[in-house]
Amino acid sequence: MSRFSQLEPTLEKLAQQAAQLDRQRGEHHQPLFDERLFHCKARLLVPCVQETKATFDTIIREENANRLTALRAEHLTEQLTAQISAIQRELSTQSIRQNEPKHASYYRKPISDLYQELAQHQEWERRLKEMVVEKRYALEQAPAFHQQQAQKALLATEQRLERCQESKLKLEKQITFREKNQ
Repeated sequence: MSRFSQLEPTLEKLAQQAAQLDRQRGEHHQPLFDERLFHCKARLLVPCVQETKATFDTIIREENANRLTALRAEHLTEQLTAQISAIQRELSTQSIRQNEPKHASYYRKPISDLYQELAQHQEWERRLKEMVVEKRYALEQAPAFHQQQAQKALLATEQRLERCQESKLKLEKQITFREKNQ
């Protein structure tokens, strides 16, 4: 019986907790741990637990085959201990992680959503242009005592059209930027 076998239940429990946390919060915007600790550079916890299990399996395999030198045993057990501690720390600090500021990529809309918004803005722009033409015609046809009211209606519609065009331009720039930087 290996002196390491008592770690198996601990690793199983970590795997269950990691899977639950990953389902809850999804992928982090950057790797969770330093690449010297976990080579997988994972943004989720489960791959880190799997790498920890692999470290554990290596220790058991090499010990059973009598190939585990003192130096190698020291290196692998330090690695295993550090990996387990890091995962436990991440699990225990999840409430803190929820409150930390989100990276900009967390809020980024999919590019398909940007295209849909652009199409919507183009439709609004078309309608607003038609409304401006109608309001200009209404102003030209208005009797003198209604001209001030017609002038205000035209101005308000022109301002709406201008805001719509500015928003449309922003969306076009966002789409162009995203397509260049994918």
